[in-house]
Amino acid sequence: MVYKITVSTIYESSLDRVFKTPMLCDITKVHTGFGLMPKIISVSDDENWGLPGSAKKVYAAKSISQKGGFISMDKVIERRENEYWKIEVYDFQSWMMGFYKFTGEWETKELEPNKILVNYTYSLHSSTPLLYPFNWLFAKTLWKIYMKKVLENIRKMASNNEPYQYI
Repeated sequence: MVYKITVSTIYESSLDRVFKTPMLCDITKVHTGFGLMPKIISVSDDENWGLPGSAKKVYAAKSISQKGGFISMDKVIERRENEYWKIEVYDFQSWMMGFYKFTGEWETKELEPNKILVNYTYSLHSSTPLLYPFNWLFAKTLWKIYMKKVLENIRKMASNNEPYQYI
């Protein structure tokens, strides 16, 4: 079963900045944790991050749902400059409530200079029928709230012209 959640917002920054910030800036400032979702503390093996096919290891702080340390892999599936990113989060190192991968999409559309529409979508993939009702509830409530928090973190970073860490 796939649970697809989309949240949208408008950023008042350049198209290039809004497109690049969520993927190429410091991920520890993007994914700061919330409830069951742990704070991301670092990454490794990220030398080519940002290019299609590139991957990185993601590390999280200890939380009520994670022991901390290496938690998953992120991979860039698609990158269309100033338009669209698609990534996959996979190889979870602990039980993820029946989810086996997440697919994230970041779509940007310039409405006018410095007014950018963002459609942020996550698809949460589950293969445990017994957990489907819980998965649906998690996706539609906690995950959606978390996505909105991430959007605000990215808004601050884009407005502050946070430096890119990757190409």
